[in-house]
Amino acid sequence: MLRFAICDDEPYMLDTLSDLLSRSLDSLPYHITRFHSGTELLANSTPFDLIFLDIQMEAPDGMETARRMRQQGRRSLLVFVTVLKEYVFDAFAVDAFDYLLKPLDPQRFQEILARGLKALDQQCAQELLVQRGACVQVLPSKEIVYFEVLGRKVYVHQADGTVLDYYDKLEDLEARFHGHFFRCHRSYLVNLDYVRGCSGGQVSLSTGEAVPLSRLRRQDLTQALLRHMRERGR
Repeated sequence: MLRFAICDDEPYMLDTLSDLLSRSLDSLPYHITRFHSGTELLANSTPFDLIFLDIQMEAPDGMETARRMRQQGRRSLLVFVTVLKEYVFDAFAVDAFDYLLKPLDPQRFQEILARGLKALDQQCAQELLVQRGACVQVLPSKEIVYFEVLGRKVYVHQADGTVLDYYDKLEDLEARFHGHFFRCHRSYLVNLDYVRGCSGGQVSLSTGEAVPLSRLRRQDLTQALLRHMRERGR
C-alpha cells in the first residue's frame, strides 16, 4: 500500500493533485490523505511514502513544515508545489525529491511520480527486516553504519547511535547488500557511505567511530570505495 499526502491550503490544488494521483495509480494499491496546513501534516504521524507540499501557506509554510519533519526523522519523499521557482533553491536543505510549478503540468507530474515510484522501489530493496521475538522492525540500510557479529548474534549499529541485536549471519547480509556494504573484517560489515578513511588497521567512520580492518582487505576496501563513488555519481 502506497501512502501519499497532499498538503495545500487551496482546495482546488488538493482536488487537482488527488485527481492526477488517482488517474496515475489505478493499478496500484494506494491511499491519499489531504491536509489543509502544515500544522495538520505535522500532527499526523503516518509514515507517508511521498508528500506533495505547497510552499506558500500560512505559518508554518511548506519549507518550515519540511524542516520540522526532517528534524522529527521523517524521511518521506518530498515534492514541493510552488508558484515561484526561486523558492525551490531552499529545498536542498530539506532533501527535497523534486518540485512542481503552478499551474501544474500533467506531463511533468507524471515524470516526477514515475521517478518517485522507482525511488520507493529501490528504498524497499535496501531495507532490513529485523525480527526479535514477536517484534518486527524495518530499518533503511542508509541509516545502518555497520554490522558487528558476536557469537550467533548480529549487532546493527545505526546512525542515531542505537544498536539492535538479532540472530542472523554476516555472510547473508554481505550478499544482500553487496556493493553498498563492505566486509572489512570477519566480524564487521561496514556501510561505504560512512567510510572516511583507514589507517592503523582500522576503518574511520563519519560518526567518529572506528572498526577493525583486516590487513589483507585494505586494498579491496580502496577498490570498493572507488566503485561505490562512481556508481553514486551516476
